[in-house]
Amino acid sequence: MLSAVAHGNGPNGLTVLKAALVALGRLDQEHAMVYFHVIWNGLREPMRRALEALVMERQIEDEARFPFVRELMDRSKLAGLREGELKGKRDTLLRLLARAGIMLTERESARIQACTDIATLDRWLDNVLGAKTAAEVLS
Repeated sequence: MLSAVAHGNGPNGLTVLKAALVALGRLDQEHAMVYFHVIWNGLREPMRRALEALVMERQIEDEARFPFVRELMDRSKLAGLREGELKGKRDTLLRLLARAGIMLTERESARIQACTDIATLDRWLDNVLGAKTAAEVLS
């Protein structure tokens, strides 16, 4: 398990992850889940996708032994999709503000970049129409 955390993102990461999956199969569910989470959280996105592909290859046997794997990967994908949606809304808002000639202070720009509420970003996007100042948009 430690090798997977230490070397999972390296040039031999796939080999290390395969060995980790075999080792996880020898553990009880509770420990396997904890170690899988540790490994998953230590991986960068390309290796997470590779680990997901490994699990999908062995879906029938691994799903029976590791039911938590699918849930973790699905949660991770949902979080990625949500972050992508937030980034898209932020980028669109900044672009519309620039096209409308509305200048932002550093604080206003930071506020937009820090926003993690989709409803707030949607409201701000709607506010751009007809706004003359950033204060009108960010109200």
